[in-house]
Order: sequence, then structure tokens, then C-alpha cells
Amino acid sequence: MVSAIAVDPSLSFEIGRASNQHGAVVEEIQGLIKVYKDGHVERPQIVPYVSPTLPPESGVTTRDVIVDPFANVWARFYVPKPNRNQKLPLVVYFHGGGFCVGSAAWSCYHEFLAKLAANAGCLIVSVNYRLAPENRLPAAYEDGVKCVMWLKQEALKGSSEWWSKQCDLCSVFLAGDSAGANIAHNVATRLGSDNPYPLILKGTILIQPFFGGETRTDSEKNTVQSPRSALSLPASDTYWRLALPCGTNRDHAWCNPLGKGSAITAETRLLPTLVCISEMDILRDRNLEFCVALGKAGKKVEHVVYKGVGHAFQVISKSQISQTRTNQMITHVKSFIYR
Repeated sequence: MVSAIAVDPSLSFEIGRASNQHGAVVEEIQGLIKVYKDGHVERPQIVPYVSPTLPPESGVTTRDVIVDPFANVWARFYVPKPNRNQKLPLVVYFHGGGFCVGSAAWSCYHEFLAKLAANAGCLIVSVNYRLAPENRLPAAYEDGVKCVMWLKQEALKGSSEWWSKQCDLCSVFLAGDSAGANIAHNVATRLGSDNPYPLILKGTILIQPFFGGETRTDSEKNTVQSPRSALSLPASDTYWRLALPCGTNRDHAWCNPLGKGSAITAETRLLPTLVCISEMDILRDRNLEFCVALGKAGKKVEHVVYKGVGHAFQVISKSQISQTRTNQMITHVKSFIYR
């Protein structure tokens, strides 16, 4: 059985010995993940895991809830105080990490989503889905659909009044960043126009969606990796090798939504979409091409390009420009969900 372990420098001897017993390292993204020949996986704990607590002045209540105990899928709720009797839109959010790393409990996501909930005025459900390579795609998509269906059942039962009482069930959005945006898009396509009553899906919010393809784009070839961006081309390729079904390549429909046999057409059932793009991201051109394809297919799509920032700036960077762009993004998201 494969497992994820946190790497402590004081345990270097033990880890080195464990590494030998698992054979050679066959895939690695330095500091993030190692996969050994026998399938054993190590994920250094580079980001702190935090509990669902926030200071009272944040005005946001948080709580973790089990969605599927058998698959160990859970979600973290962010419920801001509503204004008077106003009910709030519901955003189902999927974290990034190339499908292979990340957690709804990572401090960077906890801080960002608490800020988004408070400032955009929305209730957020952050899904902790299964990771690859232990659970290759479509496991993450299945977990996303499962979470939406769980929310539906909870709303129907009325057993979760602590969140559903404040929630506008007729205004639900699927959202995420990077791999999480890919998940949001694919969950939306799987659900199609069949709204899971009483939840009414109104749109998708895709932040730097993680797409790929065998043919390189200009931004993949020419974007210089910098501290402002969390994704390099080699890391991107490794994530896809670990996440896609064995024997497939980056032109698989789950990676390349514009590839042969997976092109978006007028018949493709998609929700209105907001795409948030970073100027210094290797994914910039793919994100722009995706928006053009949606528009040509007659889909409702709008996009914003954030200047001077790279991939995942909203969760990894504390620079002044990143904070400014993050605030702009939150304003755009608020405008989209309240339109």
C-alpha cells in the first residue's frame, strides 16, 4: 500500500534507508513529490497543514466535514456572516497541485479562501479530493461530482442548517485553481445541464486552469521560470505523467480539452465561465486558446489577464504586486457570482 509521508531533516537517515528499500526514484518534482519504483510515494510537508480555525474578527466560520469516509474525501467549509437576511452564493472549490500534491488544509489555501469568502461574500466548500499517482484521473473528477451530490443530499435533508440556512442554493459555482480549475471544468462537463436539485449550477470560475498538450505553446517554450511562478514546464510534464491514465499522453481529453476528438463544440454543455490568467504563467497561451474556443462554440466566457504575476500567485506570493492582483481577482470573482 503506498503512502504519503512528511519529511523531517532530523529523519534523513531513516528516510534514506526507507528509500533504498523502495528501489530507485522513477519520478520526482524536487521538494514536492518522489515516486519510487515499487509505487511508494513521498510528499515533503513544504506547506503547513492548519486546522479549521480563524480569528473572530475575520467574520468567517470554518469547519471540516467528511464527505466519503471510505475514500477519505472531506471538505472545509467557509461561512461568512451574511448581511441581514441575505443568502450567499455557494462556491465549490478545488485546490491546485498538479493532481499530485496539495490539500484543503494547506495554510496558503486556508488563508486565501477565508479572504475570498469574506470579501466576495460567498460560502465556500473546499474539497480535499484523492491525489495521483495513487489515484489517477478520473478519481479527482469523481470526487468532485461526489461532493456536489453530497451537498445536494445534505440540502434536501436539511440536516446541515449551519451552512445551508445561509446558502442560496440557486446560485452555485464550481471553482478552482490550476489542477483544481481543471477539475472544476471536468466536473461541470460531467454534470452537464442536469442541475442537482435543489442546487442550481450557475457558472465555473477557472483560475490558471491546468491544461496541456503534446505540441508546445509559445508561453510554454518562452516563459522564463521565476520565483513569481509556481509551475515549470518539467514539473508540468511530470504531473501529467503521474496523473493521466497509464499509456496515454498529454493530448488526452482530460489534459488537452482542445485536442483531436475532444474539441469544444456548440453541442458541448458548459456553464458560463470566468477564466483568470496570469501573464507570466507557462499556461497563459493555453488558457487564452481555451477562452477563444469557448467563444467560437457560442459559450458564455470572459477572461482577465493579471499583469506581472505568475502561476498560483494568489496562494504562494506575499509581494505587493501579488497582493494587489489577488484583491483584483477577488473583485472579479465577486462581480461574476453576483451578476
